[in-house]
Amino acid sequence: MSCVFCDIVAGEAPAIRVYEDDDFLAFLDIRPFSRGHTLVVPKRHSVDLTDTPPDTVAGLARIGQRIAQAARRSGLHADGNNVVINDGKAAFQTVFHIHLHVLPRRSGDKLSFAKNMVLRRDPGREESGRLLREALSELDTTP
Repeated sequence: MSCVFCDIVAGEAPAIRVYEDDDFLAFLDIRPFSRGHTLVVPKRHSVDLTDTPPDTVAGLARIGQRIAQAARRSGLHADGNNVVINDGKAAFQTVFHIHLHVLPRRSGDKLSFAKNMVLRRDPGREESGRLLREALSELDTTP
């Protein structure tokens, strides 16, 4: 059975990559709820929270935290973030490769966030990715 996230990890499907190391990849959601909505996935396939090793879940959280920090420091001007794992179909998981959502939020964005729940698009995705990559790079050089 084909997995779109495994295809992205393998470079066989397109994605705007934000972060990558030996074990994890972070890329922009193709149908974002907010500008800079990023998905963090382990490169090794596992389906959901119940079959993912605890160290992998911890790695998702560690990278998600860095992306959340980058969203606050970048030109996305996030005031906060929603950080979520949808665990199973009943919890609205639609791609069955575990992934962590990092959704940058701004104070007072409830109306635009609700609108994006329906429209789910970011016309400036390339720019959003660039802003996050730059902020992550700056975090790497900050003592």
